[in-house]
Amino acid sequence: MKDRNNPKRGTASESQYTIVEFMREFPDDAACLDWLWRTRYSADGEHAHCPRCGIVRSFRRYPTAQRRQSWTCTTCGLHIHPTAGTIFHKSATSLHLWFYGIYLMTSTRSGISAKQLERELGVTYKTAWRMFHLIRALLSDDATALTGTVEVDDTYVGGKPRYIPGKSRSQIVREALARKVRVQGMVERGGRIRAVVNPDRPLMANVVEHVLPDAMVYTDEAAAYQRLPKRGYAHKRVHHAHRVYVSGDVHTNTIEGFWSLMKRGISGVYHAVSAKHLQLYVDEYAFRYNHRNDGLAMFRTVTERAASSA
Repeated sequence: MKDRNNPKRGTASESQYTIVEFMREFPDDAACLDWLWRTRYSADGEHAHCPRCGIVRSFRRYPTAQRRQSWTCTTCGLHIHPTAGTIFHKSATSLHLWFYGIYLMTSTRSGISAKQLERELGVTYKTAWRMFHLIRALLSDDATALTGTVEVDDTYVGGKPRYIPGKSRSQIVREALARKVRVQGMVERGGRIRAVVNPDRPLMANVVEHVLPDAMVYTDEAAAYQRLPKRGYAHKRVHHAHRVYVSGDVHTNTIEGFWSLMKRGISGVYHAVSAKHLQLYVDEYAFRYNHRNDGLAMFRTVTERAASSA
């Protein structure tokens, strides 16, 4: 059965929030600003708590020459700017472009590059890159510990070895491995994922921080996980070195599937990611994974986080 509120959506569509719905709800800067005002301060659009008066007062929006409009208390004259303290604060980019950028990032499965955003919005590459990194900062999920059946694995992200004149193949391989960055992931089967870029921290420390002791933990044969039973975890492993990848319920295919999705996205969309910013990109893919079954569109989740980021 088709959605009566959006008859254009196909019956087999997985989309929760289409471009038609976005443009209808946020057609211009004024609509975006009004949404921020109502979400952050005034549910009815007129009354809000005045910090100067100390009580709920009536506010009105008077036209001004400022780029970012404000609402004014009709009693004391205090100005409240809905964008203050958010990622939109002091930005010369229009709110409508900001909201559209959030929509693009949350409506794609594999990510979208800053170069593509530059073409979509008509802004400079520097502006598009800054917008994406501020939006990515909102995608870090809470640190609620994982439980149930949890798969743990680590992988390395970095470039492939490339021929360098004057260096042997072994030297080239060693230098390529040295540039790779370790990422550790922990995923509940059918649930959430935590992915941490922390190459210098022991693998066990991340498991203890993000996984509850009552969980059943599945790993490969890496020696770093041998101490899990001593920390109170039920632990089983699958021996990849012996070409055993599934033994009954014991496997790490879920987390390895996430690694495949993340790596293909990074190489196909972003091509290369520096170690400095890798955690932000990992958080982006983890966010999509954690919210894949939400009844609320990812766009809603991120805009609400942006409104409460003050």
